Amino acid sequence: MQHLRLLLLAVILLATTPVDAFARVLRVGISGTAPFVVREGSVYSGISVEIWQDVSTRLNQPFEWVGQPNTDASLRALAKGDLDLAVGPISITPQRLADPLIDFTQPYFLAEEGLLVPITAPSLFRRLQPFFGLAALSSAGILVFLLFVVGNLIWLAERRRNSDQFPRAYAHGVGNGMWFALVTLTTVGYGDRAPQSRTGRAIAGAWMVLSLVALSSITAGLATAFTVSFSRTAPSGIESLDDLSQMSVAVVKGTSGESLASFYRARSEVAETLPEAVKLLKSHQVEAVMFDSVQLRYYLSQNPRSGLKVSPFSVAKQAYGFSVPVGSPLRTPIDVQLVNMQLDGRIKNITRQALK
Repeated sequence: MQHLRLLLLAVILLATTPVDAFARVLRVGISGTAPFVVREGSVYSGISVEIWQDVSTRLNQPFEWVGQPNTDASLRALAKGDLDLAVGPISITPQRLADPLIDFTQPYFLAEEGLLVPITAPSLFRRLQPFFGLAALSSAGILVFLLFVVGNLIWLAERRRNSDQFPRAYAHGVGNGMWFALVTLTTVGYGDRAPQSRTGRAIAGAWMVLSLVALSSITAGLATAFTVSFSRTAPSGIESLDDLSQMSVAVVKGTSGESLASFYRARSEVAETLPEAVKLLKSHQVEAVMFDSVQLRYYLSQNPRSGLKVSPFSVAKQAYGFSVPVGSPLRTPIDVQLVNMQLDGRIKNITRQALK
């Protein structure tokens, strides 16, 4: 009887003890683009892949990859129970957090959503625009004003004793005075006009000293205009987030770009992959591509002659994490290892190597 009781107790304990989640091979969904997920045949690499492989090694957890077309497909399979974990550049968004069937681990990467836009050749107007800016116009205005003032002073001082060079007629005399001031400013020194009175020479001497400062200031202003004109590339037409409203942008299916484009009221064209989205941009079907900035810069590093650039502003901040079913016993052990990897610099090293 005692043996029977012990046997029944053992059966009850076995029935009520949960199956060890780490005792079997995990089904891990994988999707994303370089540098987070790189696929070569059946072999995966990249930032997200290497971080998960390191976590699985630390947990001594076997797994198998299950390829997915995009992030949303991974999350749907996870919610249905077809996967145990989803790996890739998965943005932790409010909409995804609100899903009662999926959960997220600690973030392992902080990213920004960016825009890929064309680098267009500057138009003639854009080339000349800096010369009508504040720096150039103010420099020219100060120069004309100073020449006018000195011209008047020289004319007032010389019109009686030196009327041959500075006639009594106002327009003619001041014009000659301004010509003298300009010749002195540029240090050309033609000698066709020269003050003869003490007052005129004093004014000329003061102007010579002052012109040294005036000329350097004017040169700096004009140099700035020239530099801006000949070094700038024309903006794509999207210079701030406000410009996104009603503009056409390509987004990759199953990414957070879809919801962000809707949030900014942009007209979105959905592409299956990043290269397809870029193709829409190059064919002028859209005005920009909305995608993760790191992945966009990686694409440009692999395609340096694409004629494209990443906009200088970000669309949104976002964090990447792994996704698990709600209540999964995997979450806490994975969180512990991700924090350890952050502290020991492993994640930083993986990211640095991938982005070289």
